[in-house]
Amino acid sequence: MILAIILDGVPESIVIGLGIFEGGGTVSLAMLVAVFISNLPEAIAGTTGMKAGGWKKNKIFFLWLFIAVICAVSTVAGYSLFINTSKQWLSFIQAFAGGAILIMLANSMIPESYEHAGKLAGIFTILGFSASVLVIVLETL
Repeated sequence: MILAIILDGVPESIVIGLGIFEGGGTVSLAMLVAVFISNLPEAIAGTTGMKAGGWKKNKIFFLWLFIAVICAVSTVAGYSLFINTSKQWLSFIQAFAGGAILIMLANSMIPESYEHAGKLAGIFTILGFSASVLVIVLETL
């Protein structure tokens, strides 16, 4: 689960950095909300699994801190390393990030959420997606 969160978080963070670059120093509110909505259940599931596995609170905290630092560095990398990158490569990077998110959802989050919440997992998935769409619509007004 932790490896999946890193593999998901790094491309997301690079895309946030790219968004800051393309947005003239700002990032899309919709992107931030979407990342938050997708990462919160990941973090809860990861933390719950670590606690069930007997991990101590300090170890869990420092692992999440390490992941946050990796993602922060990835955001800076996305902002600074891809300045002269062509639109085609930027599109590829963004598509890769989208694919990483989909893999994380399909392989771990959706099956685990269905196992624990049953059919409510689908309802909350749609609510999260709808919240992201609503933020995008409101942002473009």
